[in-house]
Amino acid sequence: MKCFHCGDECKTEIISFQEKSFCCIGCKTVYEILHDNKLDTYYSLEDNPGYKIGKIQRKDQYDFLDNEEIKQRYLLFDDGNISKISFSIPQIHCSSCIWLLENLNRLSNGVILSVVNFPKRRADITFDNTILTLREVAELLSTIGYDPDLSASEKTESAKVKDRTLTYKIGVAGFCFGNIMLLSFPEYFGMDENFSGFKKFFGYASLVLSLPIFFYSGSDYIKSAFKGIQQRFINIDIPIALGMFTLFFRSIYEVLTSTGAGYFDSLSGLVFFLLLGKWFQQKTYDALSFDRDYKSYFPIAVNKIVEDERIPTNLDSLEIGDQIELRNQELIPSDSILMDGKAFIDYSFITGESEPIRKQLGDKLYAGGRQMGAKIKIELIKEVNNSYLTQLWNQEVFQKDDHIQDLNSIVNRISKHFTLVILLITALTGIYWWMIDPTMIWTSVTAVLIVACPCALALAVPFTFGNMTRVMGRMGLYLKNVKVIENMAEITDVVLDKTGTITNSDTMQLTYHGKELTETQKDHLHSLASNSTHPLSIAICHYLNRTANEKIDKFNEEAGLGISGLIQKKKYILGSLYFIQKSTTHKPNSEPEGSVVHASVDDYYLGYFHLQQQYRPGLLKVIKGLKRSHKIHLISGDNDSQKMLLKEEFGMENLHFNQSPMDKLSYIHKMQKAGKTVLMLGDGLNDAGALKQSNVGIAVSDNIHQFSPSCDAILDAKQFERMSDFIALSKKSIQIIHVSFVISFLYNLIGIGFAVTGRLSPVIAAILMPVSSISVVAFTTFFTNLLYRKKVK
Repeated sequence: MKCFHCGDECKTEIISFQEKSFCCIGCKTVYEILHDNKLDTYYSLEDNPGYKIGKIQRKDQYDFLDNEEIKQRYLLFDDGNISKISFSIPQIHCSSCIWLLENLNRLSNGVILSVVNFPKRRADITFDNTILTLREVAELLSTIGYDPDLSASEKTESAKVKDRTLTYKIGVAGFCFGNIMLLSFPEYFGMDENFSGFKKFFGYASLVLSLPIFFYSGSDYIKSAFKGIQQRFINIDIPIALGMFTLFFRSIYEVLTSTGAGYFDSLSGLVFFLLLGKWFQQKTYDALSFDRDYKSYFPIAVNKIVEDERIPTNLDSLEIGDQIELRNQELIPSDSILMDGKAFIDYSFITGESEPIRKQLGDKLYAGGRQMGAKIKIELIKEVNNSYLTQLWNQEVFQKDDHIQDLNSIVNRISKHFTLVILLITALTGIYWWMIDPTMIWTSVTAVLIVACPCALALAVPFTFGNMTRVMGRMGLYLKNVKVIENMAEITDVVLDKTGTITNSDTMQLTYHGKELTETQKDHLHSLASNSTHPLSIAICHYLNRTANEKIDKFNEEAGLGISGLIQKKKYILGSLYFIQKSTTHKPNSEPEGSVVHASVDDYYLGYFHLQQQYRPGLLKVIKGLKRSHKIHLISGDNDSQKMLLKEEFGMENLHFNQSPMDKLSYIHKMQKAGKTVLMLGDGLNDAGALKQSNVGIAVSDNIHQFSPSCDAILDAKQFERMSDFIALSKKSIQIIHVSFVISFLYNLIGIGFAVTGRLSPVIAAILMPVSSISVVAFTTFFTNLLYRKKVK
């Protein structure tokens, strides 16, 4: 009788509940908890998905997490009401685990959000600490069989200790392989008769040397295969484990019965070369991960304050103790202390909760928060962690529901069926040689099991996309994740914003029309505009060219409309005509053509700033490149004064002006409903909703970058003319993957062909297995780098 929860046999006792059998009281308790909270889906996704609970853990085992000092060592974020913890949970092993852990809020309303990182076996849990304590979160996980590994969950600034287990296993396998080969030399060279007295000794010595190979160096393959069988899932390690078992026990039989020398050399060579291949894959993955997390430039800059001057500074140049100025909606790059100003911090980037929190002078501010309001000054107390910011950018709250099929999911399905086909071919090979020449069964069967491997197939996608991510980063396009490349390759339509996207914010020509401004009014308008990162606000600051930095109360910025604030009890407004009409009695009768920002103080209309925008260099080249295979659209919040100038490039029906942020979002949604796959290029401010709605949203960034988590990529504005190249590179990446698939399939067809006919030994098969992976990695790396060199010339 098997346990309904964990699948183990009920050996000592059978506990029945609701016509189901459980092996222990722990498994039954977990089932009751899930059933009572209507989480029975956990058992429908996978058969017997749980882990054996055994004894219920004592209630006080997590009490130490109530200690404030200890608690802060684990928490990633804590603002007094909401906290965030990243737990290492080794028990995560299947889709049921992911589903259950991401539905913890149904077990406790104190859990706000839970996101599982399956490859790293971690769960990031955001919770309301007025309802749940950190101790209670750990206890909640423990009660459902997912005890957190607190030693691996602790937050630390020191470098992680490298796991050298694989290195040790390779060393042991190499030592044993070399010595077994030496002991097998007499047999290789037909000198058995000269060493007949030592033949039995050599056989037993090889047997002894094979034990650490089988039980230590090759143990991971056996464990993985056993877990796959236990979970009723056929993984790639099953045929490898079968090959190892075949070689090991067949060799023991031959040595003990003195019927042969066995295949210990093949077994040791097999494990040694498999581990070398695994080491190569791990090193390559680590290199890609390092570049992604640490070396890649997270493209945001801030104003660093040096002797009362504001100096634009990239995040990777900031140090502990630096003071920086944050404007409305700008990102806190690292844990900091509030030094000046009124802080209203939106932590939705971290927690998913968008309600801004008021902070006092001296309060700690966490990395990833965004200032919502007037400028503030903060001092960094921690180094900027690009890896952490990238992780926040990839949170589920900012993910999109893509209809584009994932190449990785296709590969996973192929790999699963591939293993079943290999097992069938192996059985047929064994039957064939049993009928023709039984002495060839072990060699041919083992060779088939080893040489056939979808590893190269599985490596094609991550290595191509991983390398292309680095290539695009060097060229000025910084991707949220590798899935963006796949989505870009499927684009049918490209939507461009106008102001700050196809126009250059740095070269705007601005003039003022209206009542002559006093020096005080110039100071106040400059102070108001300096709190916004919108391209038009930045242009007004440059035009007024003031040094004043007046305090602003009740600062407000409405996307696509304008900004307002109280300065010395006077209300100043900068924005569209509609925006100032709500509170201004004296206003113009008509709207001038072009980009216009109106200004008023209290209820008195002052005048307007007229901006002559210059288009970015290379715009015609970009449009020409995109029009070859895509339909392009322009959608802008400005009036239609530029319509006649742009109609030749875009077509009159694809030009849309006077569009609000919601209009832009609706336009893209309408295109998607018509079956289009849309890429949106915007400034990341007024276009946040449209960027998120689009299949691929790219924010174009000038000097000071205002980061929008809704976008999928950030484009350095200096590289705008390469936009069509980036889409072309995405399509080339898909082609490289398809060719890699062909290489992998050809390798397997040829390798299996030789193995079935008995012309391939297990050792040679083990050598060829990593060689196939190396060839695919070399192929994808070479061609992605070749594409890069062609594009940068």
